[in-house]
Amino acid sequence: MALAQVERVRAELAARHPGVRTEVVPVTTAGDRWMGDLARLGGKGAFTKEVDATLLAGEADLAVHCVKDVPADRPLPAGTTFAAFLKRDDVRDALIHPGGRTLDELPPGTRIGTSSVRRRAQLAASHPHLECVPMRGNAGRRMEKLAAGDADALLLAVSGLERIDRMDVVTDILSTETMCPPIGAGILALQCREDDTELIDAVSPLGDPDTHREATAERMFLHVLQGHCNSPIAGYARARRDDLSLRACVFTPDGKTVLNAHEWAGRLDPATLGTSVAVALLRQGARDLIDGIAH
Repeated sequence: MALAQVERVRAELAARHPGVRTEVVPVTTAGDRWMGDLARLGGKGAFTKEVDATLLAGEADLAVHCVKDVPADRPLPAGTTFAAFLKRDDVRDALIHPGGRTLDELPPGTRIGTSSVRRRAQLAASHPHLECVPMRGNAGRRMEKLAAGDADALLLAVSGLERIDRMDVVTDILSTETMCPPIGAGILALQCREDDTELIDAVSPLGDPDTHREATAERMFLHVLQGHCNSPIAGYARARRDDLSLRACVFTPDGKTVLNAHEWAGRLDPATLGTSVAVALLRQGARDLIDGIAH
């Protein structure tokens, strides 16, 4: 999937700068190698630390990140910056069931392959008769595990399946009301060294202004909330013409407690909106809820 994301950027760069030459520098991260609980790796940054180091060492000039994997509780590594947020892809989750069933058609005891605390909490709240079994790895690897019988169904991001052209396996696309997405869902960000002004000027036009506003609001929300890797936190912003909204939720892992906040900002600064929604959840008790979850 990472290579598919890189190819999208290469294609968009070539379209805007014909004749530009690019070289792919593959980086395998700790998050890619580890198939267990991400909390045991320290959680945050498991998919970005090695990429950041490669960028800062000058071994690569541009990094392509899924925003949902970039920690928001702390600044980007000193000396780097986001040069662009590409136009956002679908934020929803998809069900893959070999028998073609939808989520609501799954019988009690069906094993859903996912290690996402966000998905597990929401399934516990809405479909408590289903069972979640831990499953990590890229989409292709998870589908192999499904075929091997390690689970009865999978939940995967629609955007990821679209990037690898595997929407043919999807049997149900869940609404954001059924499954609120993770912060940064469907967004690819381009990260550069902040002193590489020539490259920043070249790639910044690839960015989408609405996606930039959405990402800024969501990441500020997560920064203020200061969740950890086992915190079931979800939310997404929507920029529409002159308006910007942010809906967000915090759950207990068993789904029995759900805190919600949804605000509209008009042309308010996106970071201010993210802060406001986080404060609204903190007033509902989000701090105690988050701190009460082991990590």
